[in-house]
Amino acid sequence: YNLETEKDPVVIVISTTGTGDPPDSARKFVRKIRDTTLPPDHFAHLQYGLLGLGDSEYTFFCNGGKTVDRRLQELGAQHFYNTGLADDCVGLELVVDPWIDGLWLALKEAFLLQKGKEGMSSNIDAVPSSLAADPHIMHELNLSSEVQNLKLEDGEVRNSGVLTQKLVDINLVASTEDAEPSLVHSVPPVSQSALNIPALPPEYIEVQFQDTHGENPHLSSLVSEGTTFEVPVTKAVQLTREDAIKTALLLELDIADTVFDYQPGDAFCVICPNNVNEVEELLHILGLSEKGDCFVCVKVKQGTKKKGATRPQHIPERGTLKFILTWCLEIRAVPKKAFLRALAECTSDAGEKRRLQELCSRQGASDYTRFIRESNVCLLDLLHAFPSCKPSLNLLIEHLPKLQARSYSVSSSNFYQPGKLWFVFSIVEFPACPTRAVSRKGVCTGWLAELVAPLLHPSKNTLDAKGGSPLTEKISIFARPNNTFHLPADPSVPFMMVGPGTGISPFIGFLQHRQKLRKEHTDWEFGETWLFFGCRHQDRDYLFKQLRCFLENGTLTHLKVCFSRDSSTAEVAPPKYVQDVIRLYAKEVARILLKEGGYFYVCGDKKHMADGVSDAVVDIISVEMEVDKLEAMKILAMLREAKRYLQDVWS
Repeated sequence: YNLETEKDPVVIVISTTGTGDPPDSARKFVRKIRDTTLPPDHFAHLQYGLLGLGDSEYTFFCNGGKTVDRRLQELGAQHFYNTGLADDCVGLELVVDPWIDGLWLALKEAFLLQKGKEGMSSNIDAVPSSLAADPHIMHELNLSSEVQNLKLEDGEVRNSGVLTQKLVDINLVASTEDAEPSLVHSVPPVSQSALNIPALPPEYIEVQFQDTHGENPHLSSLVSEGTTFEVPVTKAVQLTREDAIKTALLLELDIADTVFDYQPGDAFCVICPNNVNEVEELLHILGLSEKGDCFVCVKVKQGTKKKGATRPQHIPERGTLKFILTWCLEIRAVPKKAFLRALAECTSDAGEKRRLQELCSRQGASDYTRFIRESNVCLLDLLHAFPSCKPSLNLLIEHLPKLQARSYSVSSSNFYQPGKLWFVFSIVEFPACPTRAVSRKGVCTGWLAELVAPLLHPSKNTLDAKGGSPLTEKISIFARPNNTFHLPADPSVPFMMVGPGTGISPFIGFLQHRQKLRKEHTDWEFGETWLFFGCRHQDRDYLFKQLRCFLENGTLTHLKVCFSRDSSTAEVAPPKYVQDVIRLYAKEVARILLKEGGYFYVCGDKKHMADGVSDAVVDIISVEMEVDKLEAMKILAMLREAKRYLQDVWS
């Protein structure tokens, strides 16, 4: 299709990435429509509906969708259906499901109006456009479209919009003992409801097993975002004490023999594998343990009903089964409802099948949120919980998403220590719980921790026979430059940094860079620098005690620290969190941000810290400028727009 001439309704679904940017696949399109030479009636012929996907944990919520929506409106396009903005923070399906339900009616109306304009209202299927606005007719159309689109092609109940009561009693026997619902048990009303469940997605992948001869693709072929570099890990330091709640590690990479370059504040991505034991366990459950080293050829199934079916781009044409499960598929992904629907068809036990149908149904939406989404359940958890579920390999390839590279903030300056790259991370822990039988570590942080264990605890077995130094492991990385989270271009401009926990990471790079500049340019004027750092315990997880060195040599003007779990004997308890400390320096914050044109950087956890910091800054602006809170929020929004209040946050 061509949007320049398209007369039929267009449906756009767009996510948001980075700091409110459109996804990579939409950048070319967004660049095109942002062309300021386009006339205001450029898309006057176009009618569209837009669904934006975002996460309100981040500042620029659904900005990808909002940008496209706003620009299409400016260029004369018309909505045939209201824009939907779905929030991953509370569950995309809360907006997505009703938006899709309403889409069919809106499309019907749009086509009816179109036919009316084209003089085709005599068509048997068409409702005269004069009646299109009649609420009774619209209600009937709505009902028929809902029934039509919620038809369930199920082995036991065909051509029905709902699963009937016949299946219900099977599960009641198991669930009456449990007053509380769980991943595997439901209670009324869900257990007694007829269910609206999604249509079964058509299968479209075919997997052919081949011999064990050949080589797997190079990891660089899995990355479309740019050049990949294989670099050695030359140093690993545990920054926290053994009894700290979280374990934080600093890793040093040697990039001297590469053209990899970065600025303090940039991020980069690590290509990581799934856990070896989890891959083996999955192969065992699938009954494919013997086939792990066999090469598989992945093709589109002939005669599939899926329109425009293609082999997923993240799956190589040829690779071993183990390679695909290790490097290509996110086996830890939280299963989407369509996947649960497909898994239900592979489940032989009637009670287990019913529960999987409940979890993907509209009636079981809150159970899905509670026991799947919020519990961070993955495919392995489901296969343990529902042992009669035996999915095929092609189903996994169809439904599991691409194993994404993990992004980390750079914690060093290439100017200060050329050829070296530091980064800091906490090892993510998922403790065992009712929905997860075993505890797990984060996919990438767990792998990295295991990889560098010999560097952290050298022993005779891990030492290189020649030099006596630990054997060097290599990891594959690629650049992910940050366009905004950088030091001010003018060194005389003051700035404040807020980075509790591992949020301090980019600021170590900032300070290294500033120290080197001060040493090399003694005649330059440098603005004052503030750092607000916080952690749980001063003696367990104060990550960079050498911050004092930056303070002593003048690189850092002010260092303010707080410890949230340390007890105090002082009459007035010291502040626990960085947002509390910032309030103590309200006048300085206001002076730097509002009078001296300074910068304010925040890095770390979004929900529990960054929001608290921005609330504190709003209150400071309100008090110091004697304006109401709404006006203060507008001023902060202007500072964000001017790229002087900058965040590098994660949820």
